[in-house]
Amino acid sequence: MKRFAAMLILLAAILLAAQTAAAQEWSQPWARERIAKSPRHSEWVTVKHDGRNVETLIVYPESKEKRPVVLIIHEIFGLSDWAQELADEVAAAGYIAVAPDLLSGAGPNGGRTKDFAAGGVMEAIGKLNPDQVTADLNAAADYGLKLSAANGKLFVAGFCWGGSQTFRFATNRADLSAAFVFYGGPPAKEAMAKIKAPVYGFYAGNDARIGATVPGTVDDMKAAGKAYDPVTYDGAGHGFMRAGETPDDTNAANKTAREAAWARWKSLLAK
Repeated sequence: MKRFAAMLILLAAILLAAQTAAAQEWSQPWARERIAKSPRHSEWVTVKHDGRNVETLIVYPESKEKRPVVLIIHEIFGLSDWAQELADEVAAAGYIAVAPDLLSGAGPNGGRTKDFAAGGVMEAIGKLNPDQVTADLNAAADYGLKLSAANGKLFVAGFCWGGSQTFRFATNRADLSAAFVFYGGPPAKEAMAKIKAPVYGFYAGNDARIGATVPGTVDDMKAAGKAYDPVTYDGAGHGFMRAGETPDDTNAANKTAREAAWARWKSLLAK
């Protein structure tokens, strides 16, 4: 009887752990499986600046030539398994992916995204200081550009919360070749005058919250004399770049939008 009771307790613990892992917004086991199969070299580095340590994932393309850097800004779910898998896809396309974990030092015991319990990541993201985010991104970009495999060209791309940060980063970084905003909101109208690079938008048709900002952004960017090219994918929902490759996602429009957006993104990068 005692042995049976112990087995029940163990089973309950295993089920609880599984449920907790499933609830962690940064955890996508299917993405981790894909990363494990990647032939590309990846490494974690600590980018230091102003007394901060920013844990950053670098993924290298298989190329004999020096390649551009793509700075990747993660979703509101932090540098999740999916965000890391996306970095690998960017490297597969021929670019050096630099993906900083902007929650570095904010996790339990000074940890990062992977150290948060369920529900903690989004709350922590909401508390990040915008100036710290900009400084972290600048430091990660500078680190990437100094890599011996980099050719000096810098792009930035971000998703959801990271899409908004991408648009804002374009107002703070003069040497960008282009900014790719995936379903993120615009910066303040007066800040747009500081943008130097063309901005390309990727939006979901079933995302009224962000979609409502696009017409005004078109007008404001035009008034500022800046290049802004938005595309909206009908039927797709917010977060379609992740949802479109999630095995259990039932919205076929997300998959279609992801494939179309990815093809467009690669074409723009190649320019």
